[in-house]
Amino acid sequence: MALHRKLPQGVQAIDPVWSRVREEAEECARREPALASFIFTTVLNHDSLERAIAHRVAARLGSGDVSSELIVQAFHEAIEADAAIGAAMRADIIAVAERDPATTRYLEPVLYYKGFHALQSHRLAHYLWHRGRKDFALYLQSQASSVFGVDINPNTKVGKGIFIDHATGVVIGQTAVIEDDVSILQGVTLGGTGKEQGDRHPKIRRGVLLSAGAKVLGNIEVGSCARVAAGSVVLKPVPANVTVAGVPARVVGDAGCKDSQPARSMNQIFDMPFMGESI
Repeated sequence: MALHRKLPQGVQAIDPVWSRVREEAEECARREPALASFIFTTVLNHDSLERAIAHRVAARLGSGDVSSELIVQAFHEAIEADAAIGAAMRADIIAVAERDPATTRYLEPVLYYKGFHALQSHRLAHYLWHRGRKDFALYLQSQASSVFGVDINPNTKVGKGIFIDHATGVVIGQTAVIEDDVSILQGVTLGGTGKEQGDRHPKIRRGVLLSAGAKVLGNIEVGSCARVAAGSVVLKPVPANVTVAGVPARVVGDAGCKDSQPARSMNQIFDMPFMGESI
């Protein structure tokens, strides 16, 4: 069985991310024959990146209750109706490749990374939620939480170029907002402070780094290009371009976008010349 399905003329120029994924998949199949069937079924048998990702994520989420085929159909509906989903998928792949030093190929998040898969599951759930299919969306949330260890409410607004690293124990509440180019490490919670109703979860602005174990609680804003240190508990708004750390979190220095967004640099080391007032 041939491993390569010919693509329409010009597709490489039109979609460089998909071209690169396919090239890496073909090389993987040559180098590791034991995975050739898996690679063909998951990547090379599809005519677009969106459909390959839909197949892979659905295969991981499908169960005896809801088949992977039904999830694939829902993905196809979503990506046909909303081109922004495909654009976000590509930005997410690039984000992983740029920010994770362990990642050397675009193929890796597509095939293996549960943070990437959880994020694409959320993109489908969010689409369904806002088209009145809330039970299907909640099923996907529940299944993604069980399979990937990432619990994102379907209503949560999530931008593109998002990197969820390691992805175990991430919890994101219903009214949270995550803008573009945010990086989130394991154990992060974007939650409420109790049983309050309405708009009750954090708003994470562009370029923010949320380090391992950070907890941001309540309807508060973490300003653009801010950095929340590992293990911090944030209960008050965080200004843009600062680093906060501690329990409760305090401003401990600058973070800033002058050279690189914290989300892109992934630098979790910071100087602590002073401990400011808690924010």
